Order: sequence, then C-alpha cells, then structure tokens
Amino acid sequence: MEKNKVKGFVTGVLCTVLVGGGIFGGRYVLSNKDHAVNQESVQKAKAIESLIDKYYLDKIDNDELESYLYKGLMAGLGDPYSTYYTAEEYKELTEDTEGVYRGIGVTMQKDVSTGAVTVVKCFEGAPGAEAGLQPQDQLVKVNGEDITDKELSEVVKMIKTSESDTVTLTILREGESDYREVEVTLDTVEAPMVEHEMLDNKIGYITINQFAETTASQYETALEDLNNQGMERLIVDVRDNPGGLLTSVCDVLDSMLPEELLVYTEDKNGKKSEYNATGTDQFDKPMVILVNGNSASAAEIFSGALQDYKVAKLVGTTTFGKGIVQQIFNLSDGSAVKMTISKYYTPSGRCIHGTGLEPDIEVDLPDELKNQVSIDKSEDTQLQKAIETVKEMQ
Repeated sequence: MEKNKVKGFVTGVLCTVLVGGGIFGGRYVLSNKDHAVNQESVQKAKAIESLIDKYYLDKIDNDELESYLYKGLMAGLGDPYSTYYTAEEYKELTEDTEGVYRGIGVTMQKDVSTGAVTVVKCFEGAPGAEAGLQPQDQLVKVNGEDITDKELSEVVKMIKTSESDTVTLTILREGESDYREVEVTLDTVEAPMVEHEMLDNKIGYITINQFAETTASQYETALEDLNNQGMERLIVDVRDNPGGLLTSVCDVLDSMLPEELLVYTEDKNGKKSEYNATGTDQFDKPMVILVNGNSASAAEIFSGALQDYKVAKLVGTTTFGKGIVQQIFNLSDGSAVKMTISKYYTPSGRCIHGTGLEPDIEVDLPDELKNQVSIDKSEDTQLQKAIETVKEMQ
C-alpha cells in the first residue's frame, strides 16, 4: 500500500493536518439558529461593540477584540485542544516545528485538567537552563502578567514577544512555598532534534527531543554513524518528547519497520485513514525505547508501533496518553483554526487517549533527579534498566 503522507503537527495536539483553503468572499450571515454565527448573533456582537465604544473606560484594541471573538467561538467547544491562532501565533507555531526559533530553549506543557503550565525540558546551554529554570517548574506569571486560564500558545507568545531582550518568569518550584522570579534572555535557539552516542558494549543511544522537520534526516544520520561504529544494540530515548510532525514520526518509523501499518485515525463518521511504511528498510537489532509521562503524541505513535510489532521493548513509566487528532485549517489572512477531528490508533487497534502506553518494564527516576536539567548516566535508573534489558535481548 502506498504510504499515506500528510503534513501535520503532533506536538501538544497529537496530529494536525495543514489543509488548503481560506476565508470565502461571501458574508457569513446566517439565519439558521442551528449555527452559533447567525444573523441574530452578528447583530448582538455589533450591539456589544457599540456599548464598548460608548462606555469602556480604557483604550480599545480592535484587533484584540476581533481575535477573541474567534477564540471564544473555538473555546465554546469545551475542548482544550481546539483553538484559534492569529497570524502571528500560527507563524510561531510553524517556526517551532522547524527547530530554530527565538525563545528561551525550554519545552512546556499544559495540564488540561488543572490548567497549570509546566516546564518539561530545558535544553542544555540554552537561555532557560542558563538562567536556572528546571524541569517541573510551574509558570505563574510572564513579565508580571498572570497566565491563569491562558492557552499554551498565548503563554509562548507572551514570552517570545517580550518588549525587551529579556523576559521575567514567575515560577513555583516543587517543594517550595514562595514564588521565584527568573530573568531569562531571549535568543535564537537551535534546539537539537536528535542526539546520539555510542555507549559501552556497542550499545547505540539516540535521543529524539521532538519530531520536527529535520528529525527524520538527523535520525538517519545518527543511525548510520552508530552502525559505522559497529553498533549491536540500540536504545532510543523519547522521554519528555512532546510530539511534533506526523510526517516526521512516520519517516522515522519507515526506516525501522517493514511494509506495515504505522498508525490509523478514525473520525466521527467512522472514516479511517491509514499511514503505512514503504518497507524499504527494517531495523533488525535488539532495541529498547525509553518513555515517561511526558512522552506524548508523536512520541506515542513511535513507541506504540514499535511495541505492537515487538520490534522494541518499552522501559520507563506510562506515557502521557494523547490519542486524539487535531486538524489545522489555515485561513487566507494567515490565521488558522485547530480542532479535534478524530482519534488515532496504534497498529494493533489500541486507542491510548487518556490512558497512555504501558511500558513493558516499569521503572521510575528518583524524585530528586526529576527536576535536573542534566542527569549523569550512572544515576539514570531508567537508562540503566534499558541498558540491562537490551543486553539480555536476542
């Protein structure tokens, strides 16, 4: 079967698909009360705008008012993964998937149940790590502005668009009762998507930080280099990997699996879309995948497929559990809407949304190491268990 290749994002959303199209030239005035945007609601919005113009005390930003009209429409779905992006926000979203961007060099995640925005990973040498940010730090304010109830994309925008070359983050660190203020310099960050090295006993070790535009090619380069060094076994680390591009994870899996189903999605009408490997390459050495509770979306597609086909064993803790699909529709003014359109399933038919992938061998990190930017390999209990496990595999 021909490989189904769709341009998509799988970071905090799971997988999104860029779809052509735009804002049509006609007026959106409907009289059907089955729609939220109808003649009555348009008239009501205009009436409210007139009241704002007449009575509101402070300066009015009409662009912000219009933006929140659309954001409110998406928020009305009650789905934390469906949202509206302004043109600027959408541009920043696509920049992040390319691996080079202006920022502080951290990965953040929003807990949909509590609304808390937490630092998941700090890239070594990047501004965030240099300023003292640590994994598990919870963001409270950005430049003094409370971020409660803000979308993750809004928080990212607040950081990146700071008026100066620095941004002040108010954080709450686990185990502390007082807030901390951390001043971080904004800089061009070139986040490494793939890192690799050869461990003892000819065990290759590859870390995939995110499935971005460059990940598949970097992964192939890493695998080739390790093979040239005589690699006999492999550990792939997707801990704290928040996801990325659907095409990227499928390309990486394509280099590891025969002509097999990689993942499939199913929408509300029962329509299925399958994504398949081409069968040109197949990995045939013992392999272990390292996972944890921050391994999400594309990282779960990657791990789930390899676990289903028994190509690799999973070591670590239960993954995040994001098994729903969002599609991005880009509009002609550069803005976009993202909404949940389907669920995804691993090749064996597992839907892991809300439950995650269970590791074959469960092992956690000691609590005192979970907020460290860098952990010595000898102290990394999960990595040490992965080494022990892959050495026993035939």
